[in-house]
Amino acid sequence: MQHTPQRRGSGSRRGLVAALAAGALGASLLGGPSAAARPIPPADGAQARTGPRTTLSLPSPPGGSNVKVLVFHGSATAESPTVDAGIAAIEKIGQSGPANQRFKTVASDDASVFTSAKKLGTYNAVVFLTGGGDILDPEQEAGLESYMEAGGGFLGIHDAARTEPYSDWFTGLIGARPADGSPAAVQRATVEVGDRVHPATKDLPLEWKRPDTWLNWKTNPSGAVHTVARVREISYKPGASANGWDHPVSWCRDYDGGRSFYTGMGGTADSYSEADFRDHLRGALLWTTRLVRADCKATIDANYKAERVTRPNKPGQSDQIGEPHGLVTAPDGRVLYIGRGGADSDQPVVTDWNDPDVGKGQGQIHVYDPKTKKVTLAGALTVFGNKGGGDELVKVEEGLLGIELDPGFERNGWVYLHYTPHSQLDRDKQVAERRVSRFTLDLATDKLDLASEKVLLKWPVQVHSCCHAGGGMAWDSKGNLYIATGDNNSSGFSDGYSGNNPEPHYKGLSFADARRTAGNTNNLNGKILRIHPEADGTYTLPAGNLFTGKEQDEGGGRTRGEIYVMGVRNPARIAVDRKTDVLYAGWVGPDAGEPSTTWGPAKYDTFAAITEAGNRGWPYCMGNKQPYRDRNLPDPDKPLGWYDCDHPKNESPNNDGLVNLPPVTGNNIWYSPQGGGIDYPRDADGIPSYRTEEGKQLMPWLKGGGQATMNGPVYRYDATSTSEDKWPAYWDGKWFVGDFYDGDQPRHAVLTDPRTVGRGGIPTHAESLKKIIPVGEGGIRNLMDWKFAPDGSLYVLDYGRGFFTSDAESALWRVTYKGGGPTPAATDLARKAE
Repeated sequence: MQHTPQRRGSGSRRGLVAALAAGALGASLLGGPSAAARPIPPADGAQARTGPRTTLSLPSPPGGSNVKVLVFHGSATAESPTVDAGIAAIEKIGQSGPANQRFKTVASDDASVFTSAKKLGTYNAVVFLTGGGDILDPEQEAGLESYMEAGGGFLGIHDAARTEPYSDWFTGLIGARPADGSPAAVQRATVEVGDRVHPATKDLPLEWKRPDTWLNWKTNPSGAVHTVARVREISYKPGASANGWDHPVSWCRDYDGGRSFYTGMGGTADSYSEADFRDHLRGALLWTTRLVRADCKATIDANYKAERVTRPNKPGQSDQIGEPHGLVTAPDGRVLYIGRGGADSDQPVVTDWNDPDVGKGQGQIHVYDPKTKKVTLAGALTVFGNKGGGDELVKVEEGLLGIELDPGFERNGWVYLHYTPHSQLDRDKQVAERRVSRFTLDLATDKLDLASEKVLLKWPVQVHSCCHAGGGMAWDSKGNLYIATGDNNSSGFSDGYSGNNPEPHYKGLSFADARRTAGNTNNLNGKILRIHPEADGTYTLPAGNLFTGKEQDEGGGRTRGEIYVMGVRNPARIAVDRKTDVLYAGWVGPDAGEPSTTWGPAKYDTFAAITEAGNRGWPYCMGNKQPYRDRNLPDPDKPLGWYDCDHPKNESPNNDGLVNLPPVTGNNIWYSPQGGGIDYPRDADGIPSYRTEEGKQLMPWLKGGGQATMNGPVYRYDATSTSEDKWPAYWDGKWFVGDFYDGDQPRHAVLTDPRTVGRGGIPTHAESLKKIIPVGEGGIRNLMDWKFAPDGSLYVLDYGRGFFTSDAESALWRVTYKGGGPTPAATDLARKAE
């Protein structure tokens, strides 16, 4: 390490004017491309600074293969006690690691370097290990600006964010300024490491627990910078100026021609002796020095473009879209999307059960071709599902509910549809048939051959009362088809708590008892089924389902072998990550707005990552195994004991399956009007208190209210793809979770820990998508489904602004990435790859 004579701070900065002028004269001696500094605008409320400006002629990019890093530690006040430790750590980083990633460190507090092109142009990166205050005069700051414009690298550490407080340009370089009232004490906190690709974070723990002093920000930089790590505020005391769940702590971006990385960590001398913190700094330096390329654009909102690709329907037609209900993307890029069955608002709706046309609607299949940008109405099924709105004894959510394409679709054109045919409706008993059928699409004309139907699977559903039909489908890597079915029960007769009321019924069939459906091992409703379709239109049962259908327990004949997951309420959207074959699902909860010390938790909308067959709890337990209370008979308004989540029993009079059920597995994400991941203290028997004032948010990034989960995909980045629209590698492996509504409800990409995810481990990190998949007026207000296409772009269905119909806002959207590749350019790397 080279120490300059000014290491310990000699003399006044203002006394360096003559030296600065001499440095400016020497700048013209250097050849190569140059960058001229622009005037620096004043910060809000500050006066513009006056004084000499300098124009440096710097090599572009600065530095070379003999990589050098300047550690600048000038300060307007006493030197920070972290300086020695920081310099020593950076020196050690530069001297260790692979030979082609080593560099030389020079430490100085002499600001005149920023007006000496001869010196400044030799540094690949500049580190600010500075304290607060105004440490650069206008000419020196202009020199730093010229350095960045030439393609230089900058790393700011902790109190560097307090440096040059009157400079808007330096604020942009750092990304944010500390808020007044940031806690000064050293506290142990959890850092959520969201970027698993950037060299500064890719090898760090998902949840990094460490002590430091934690800065709050006047303005949250998320969306304007690329955040690589956040500090979890519920893990320490952030003070009055706290930022909330989205509290960036380390970030980067390409800035003004160069590369800027900032970390709010490093506020203690001990930080620099931590191996993980040194790895963090090492990765930041590898990028800022141009030793490696990295992506610092992936979460900057402006790098994404959301575009509506379908037009409103022509009057009286459904030429563009039906009542949006699901989509799937084909290998060649085409998008097939379905309409449930609700008609245009000017079309007749029949609700009278005496009318043979009661609920008759058209479940439509449309095809969007991105090559021609045209939509084709491929076909329509006559479904039961068009009864309009009203209460739960009028409306229905049946119809065309799900779509998937055969793994061999490019060859055979097979399309699988999950729907409720009107022809099989029993108006007397008010029971319908749900089925999954295979059809053939003409790949040349995008027309569906309705006569080609092969019915794979069918089962009865009650339709006297709405709701919760499910409908999603997905394939795993082994050719198994997953089918999500709702519990087809009303929660209106249990005050919005557990669906465990056996009364009332219609002609002997209860529509208020989810133990008859979701909690029943012999019923296909309220489940996620798994079958293996065969070429002849039949199916076989893969090994590993929850039941074989041949169990002899309790006399035999009490299980269905198609069941993979039981205990789900309304899994409208499911997805399988074919890299891992983990199943991802989300389902809507009941309607109780608050927890009850008598009956149990409020409504929980739920997401789960499912690694094996199991019971997810409904209607016995929800969230992280929070039980409901059983009801007395014949008076269901009187409570009995709490359900045992580890040993649930189905003692409903409507149960024809097993009494003794598989144990409940806790879910990964749940939210209610009280917030995300609500948990309560538990008594000696493990029963939560369910007192609102005692609830703790484990996932404060979630908010509920009016809510309806819309599970999304896991993104997989394809490095071989030449698509200019694909989302970047940052999102690889992240699970997209959202809600139908666009207020405060979730629209996030989350990370999970593979060691705990199958047991209900909560996400380790969440990233808001609200500005990338835009909410609000003119945006995607009612998210109905979302899937990534083979080219890496994201398609999103917006339901529209009404219910049980389509309107002018019902649309298919496409969200593409426009930020470009990693930086620096491969030709600008300091050392060429061997």
